[in-house]
Amino acid sequence: MTHAPPAPTDLLGRTVGPYDLVRLLGQGGFAWVFAGRELDGSPVAVKVLMPRYAGDPQFESRFRNEAETAAKLQHPNIIRIRFVARSGSFVYFAMDLCADSLAARLEREGPLPEADIVRLAGDVARALQFAHGQGVIHRDLKPDNILIHRDGRGVLSDFGIARAVSGYVASTGVNMTIGTPQYLSPEQAQGRPLDARLDFYALGVTLFKAATGEVPFTSPDWFSLARMHVEASPPSLRRKRPELSRRFERVVMKCLAKHPDDRYPDAAALLADLAEVHGKRPTGLLARWREWWSG
Repeated sequence: MTHAPPAPTDLLGRTVGPYDLVRLLGQGGFAWVFAGRELDGSPVAVKVLMPRYAGDPQFESRFRNEAETAAKLQHPNIIRIRFVARSGSFVYFAMDLCADSLAARLEREGPLPEADIVRLAGDVARALQFAHGQGVIHRDLKPDNILIHRDGRGVLSDFGIARAVSGYVASTGVNMTIGTPQYLSPEQAQGRPLDARLDFYALGVTLFKAATGEVPFTSPDWFSLARMHVEASPPSLRRKRPELSRRFERVVMKCLAKHPDDRYPDAAALLADLAEVHGKRPTGLLARWREWWSG
């Protein structure tokens, strides 16, 4: 008699390590994410590897190594990973719980005001500036991975997980999806050498989605979509939303440049242009923006 594989609901109400799992927040290709509680009742998010991956020593090793690398990234705009461990048959890491995400907000509200998008983009750029300075590339930046803290700041999560998956695929030949096709950079689509500038491309797709409610390229066929990333020009942002500023459109299109050399060389250059987007705003707002930006 064969047993059905465990479902995430089987873990609800259970304790993994020091954490009680309360409700399912979501799931990806290889892990489940739960809202949980520490022993003292404090809220926490717990990412648990699905059993078929937790039972694979090589995958577990790569997953834990990348989670431990991400845990060293201590920055206000990067999710704080508290604990990386195995408990019985469960491999997991615990992190701060954020009540919202950019993906959830877009689903609720549709396209966001330009000022809100630019503020979140600044938070993400700060996270990337710090991580890239530590030699860590995100590789899977998208609205689901931009969490929103209760104080309103954007917090980037899931650093290094795509690297763990790609290393596992390369060494084992197992067929697994690496990254998210709609946010894939041209160099990823072509299998070319990668550097930190691929994160700016994925951020460009994310900003396009936040501004219009759509990604620039879509196709049910992976190869067709990959070809669009490599060859097709992204649609005009201001044709879709004329109220967006030209400066904001230029930032997004620079992020979406096909060749890495035509994108931002680093996050500092991106932050400078994001600050200029708000240079045209009325004095009171501009003063508050500058006060926040210098923060």
